[in-house]
Amino acid sequence: MIALSLAEIAEVVGGQTHDIPDPTVQVTGPVVRDSREAGPGSLFVAFAGERVDGHDFAAAVVEAGAVAVLGTRPVGVPAIVVDDVQAALGALARHVVRRLGATLVALTGSAGKTSTKDLIAQVLQRKAPTVFTPGSLNNEIGLPLTALSATEDTRFLVLEMGARGIGHISYLTGLTPPKVGLVLNVGSAHIGEFGGREQIAQAKGELVESLPEDGTAVLNADDPYVRAMASRTKAKVIFFGESDEADVRAENVRLTDTGQPAFRLHTPSGASDVTMRLYGEHHVSNALAAAAVAHELGMSADEIAVALSEAGSLSRWRMEVTERPDGVTVVNDAYNANPESMRAALRALAAIGKGRRTWAVLGKMAELGDEALAEHDAVGRLAVRLNVSKLVAVGGREAAWLQLGAYNEGSWGEESVHVSDAQAAVDLLRSELRPGDVVLVKASRSVGLESVAQALLESGAEGEVSAR
Repeated sequence: MIALSLAEIAEVVGGQTHDIPDPTVQVTGPVVRDSREAGPGSLFVAFAGERVDGHDFAAAVVEAGAVAVLGTRPVGVPAIVVDDVQAALGALARHVVRRLGATLVALTGSAGKTSTKDLIAQVLQRKAPTVFTPGSLNNEIGLPLTALSATEDTRFLVLEMGARGIGHISYLTGLTPPKVGLVLNVGSAHIGEFGGREQIAQAKGELVESLPEDGTAVLNADDPYVRAMASRTKAKVIFFGESDEADVRAENVRLTDTGQPAFRLHTPSGASDVTMRLYGEHHVSNALAAAAVAHELGMSADEIAVALSEAGSLSRWRMEVTERPDGVTVVNDAYNANPESMRAALRALAAIGKGRRTWAVLGKMAELGDEALAEHDAVGRLAVRLNVSKLVAVGGREAAWLQLGAYNEGSWGEESVHVSDAQAAVDLLRSELRPGDVVLVKASRSVGLESVAQALLESGAEGEVSAR
């Protein structure tokens, strides 16, 4: 964080100082909410959760070097006391962003946010110091913590914004007002909470409504819900996509023999070839979104193409492709799942496993509401249409719907199976995998199928291992 005195922080957040001998002492380190991350010069934010109360760690974080605690009560060590810690954290982030002078890029969408954010960060880092959201910390706590990690030399701040309802993105943009706003897509993720795609589009569009007149809205020309958001902003609009009307577009899209996308990138400033290190054709749209942002921030087509071609995956459990010593390839995409990302992952599996035996180990897609049965059925059917060798549906009712969809599409006998849990899936795979097989593991985060991928990788390296 940029250096601020405790007195200045207290004024910004409307707090009272307690047990602070010298209010001019500065916070020079990070702002953290995990006591294990506290270190010299840091500020510890004490949240009181259902199971753990951060205030209980006050003495330990100060001993570790934290300058003070931001909390709701005095704790016997230097502290700034406020009524609402979350509101205070947001106020501090807003103050720091205003002081920074960095260009703030915000993005949202139903699918691909984290992968695209990682691409944007890796491209912009080639131009100037860039700070970006780690993993998927895109909510009312994670976003301000990311903003507060910026320092005086930060020139680009790339923030992923998530939403589970109307008004969420408006709240986040109020904390960290963007200059460039990117909307990727409007899909089925969290449709059970929103009530429909129209409501999702309304929520995602709050991002472009927040942009200043001298800002830029970067919109997906291939998604009609997103394309329509152009009417909701006074900012400049630039479109990306495979559509001919897109300002930044891809031509000659193809997959390499290993399932990695390649294409000709076209921007208003020129064209250049891209061959990505990431897996799956769905990354073409993510790459075009990143290219559009980079173009607006002054990078040439050649610079963007080189950066996209060299960019890797920065966030775990997202299309992590690992080959075991025995030749089995494990594709760990178990961080989360929705219908769009599930279809993209299955198509990537088909491309990576061309000419080989393929396995789709799939589980529940959460928060689909009334669409759950139809969407799980459709994914099971798609696995059959893509000639996946075997579908392993893991878990309860939703997994049964996956397997039933495959069965009704013509997957009989040994081509699909429903198992009760992750351990049952590991036992099945351990007994039936052969060298050269490709295994995709994917489900919503709550299912915890990353344990299956980890067990398979450990089995290949060290012998039989159970899922944890």
